[in-house]
Amino acid sequence: MDEPRFSAGGPFGGFGPDELLNCYATGVFPMGEGRDDPRVFLVEPEQRGVVPLDRFHIPHRLRRTVRAGAFDIRLDTAFEAVLDACAAAGPGREDSWINAPIHRLYGELNARGHAHSVECWRNERLVGGLYGVTLGGAFFGESMFSRERDASKVALVHLVARLKRGGWRLLDAQFLTSHLSQFGAIETSQAAYLELLRAARVLHPNIRSLFEPMTGAEAIFYALQPTTQAS
Repeated sequence: MDEPRFSAGGPFGGFGPDELLNCYATGVFPMGEGRDDPRVFLVEPEQRGVVPLDRFHIPHRLRRTVRAGAFDIRLDTAFEAVLDACAAAGPGREDSWINAPIHRLYGELNARGHAHSVECWRNERLVGGLYGVTLGGAFFGESMFSRERDASKVALVHLVARLKRGGWRLLDAQFLTSHLSQFGAIETSQAAYLELLRAARVLHPNIRSLFEPMTGAEAIFYALQPTTQAS
């Protein structure tokens, strides 16, 4: 599809969290052109990256790291800080699609309970994590970051474990990357993705599952279990 652009004060000035959720419900998602560009455009890729929850794979070395509990895992205790870290410049990533309007919109979704962060802490320092959006039984992964080895990967394992424990059925990765391929991520057509999305949207997973405590060993157990059907 064409990529419509809008800005906070432009012709799409009324675009807010409700409109953003409707984008996800219809299979499109927003991105910014750059960190300092106030415009946002909507994307509907022809090929979609998906992490099949029933075929999630954890590399053996990472299993040991997760099981050892190397990080303190927290949910939604530093959502804004996770957004800032995901948007920050780093090696091989001088710019970011997370601009001020994106930051504001996802902050509002977090306040409404539709966006969440999975955070890895060590010695009270935020060292890695990810954030995304939940709608029905679908979770839309947005971005992740690491300040220590494996921190974002551990956050992903804990996310998957909680999603499966709570009855989510779809983990959208937007685009397939080599980083996600090691976990079993695949690429599917947008048409097939929309079928998955339609089936997941009507589900009612247990949101408390995201926040209930989970050890590293439990994270491995749940992440590798068959998916649980939500009501």
